[in-house]
Amino acid sequence: MKEKAYFYAKNLIQKFDSMEVNASFECEKASMTSIVGSSGSGKSTLLRLICGLNKADPKQELFLDGIDINKLPPSRRQTGLVFQSNCLFNHLTVEDNVAYGLISNGVKRKDARKEARDFLKYFELEGFEKRYPETLSGGEAQRVSLARTLIMKPKLVLFDEPLSALDAPLRKKLALLIKKLQKDFGFTGIMVTHDINEAKSMSDQIILLEKGQIIWQGLAEAFREELLPSH
Repeated sequence: MKEKAYFYAKNLIQKFDSMEVNASFECEKASMTSIVGSSGSGKSTLLRLICGLNKADPKQELFLDGIDINKLPPSRRQTGLVFQSNCLFNHLTVEDNVAYGLISNGVKRKDARKEARDFLKYFELEGFEKRYPETLSGGEAQRVSLARTLIMKPKLVLFDEPLSALDAPLRKKLALLIKKLQKDFGFTGIMVTHDINEAKSMSDQIILLEKGQIIWQGLAEAFREELLPSH
């Protein structure tokens, strides 16, 4: 399986007092996979295992674009993570928030800022360069967060409920933006969401997780509401 899959994850295992998360799956290049399931089913845990924020089980395997990333530190995995809360640096301007990763990787501050300014046009954020996070709306802040992640050109972008804090019109607008950005930049995405309609409209593949286990996986168009466990 790992010889063919663009992203391959096997034995993503995390043990808790109440359950054990244990999942294996793969994703095609430039595809979007949504992980859905009830609260506490282990969805965000899978993302944290993939990007290296949680300690891996000895049996875990992770391959991205033919490279074994399992033992690499998070900064070298070529993955990006977008959270529900934007997690921007409040003391930095929009421009410096977006340039932060480039500067951390050794790009000169002047060059990083120029690249950040040029990059903001993709997110309809021209004129926002010198503003601070506290002056932004929820939708604007989340677009800055997306820009900060994508300017690093990650091969795999992990979205942890990126739209759930927004109202319905903004959710729809940002969902369309994410789809456009994926087409423009060609990244592979894995998104955790509680919204089944959102998952179906944005994804190529859906994974249904319950009590840490995958109970259904397939094409988004084949997913049916009756597959959801009743509680």
